[in-house]
Amino acid sequence: QVQLVESGGGLVQPGGSLRLSCAASGNVFNINVMAWYRQAPGKQRELVAAVTRSGSTNYADSVKGRFTISRDNAKNTVYLQMSSLKPEDTAVYYCNTNVRLSTYWGQGTQVTVSS
Repeated sequence: QVQLVESGGGLVQPGGSLRLSCAASGNVFNINVMAWYRQAPGKQRELVAAVTRSGSTNYADSVKGRFTISRDNAKNTVYLQMSSLKPEDTAVYYCNTNVRLSTYWGQGTQVTVSS
């Protein structure tokens, strides 16, 4: 079992920045990829960014150059630094990982970009 707890969401103006954090606990030794997904109202959940244990990253085209994913393996924590935020980035952001055949999600954190 793996538990994921997100923090750092909130309300920010367009052009602003936020940093999300996700702390993993439990069976963390088998975690390789950690990822951030988001789901806006009425839309499907989509991958935002992912990072492997060795630091390789992958981003959705819509966030490239604006968001940065990173992780601290010693703290079992993954971060999402979001800059130049746009109203269309408004969504619930979820932390995700897969261990063996099981998928784990955090509870989600709301990010609202509005003036």
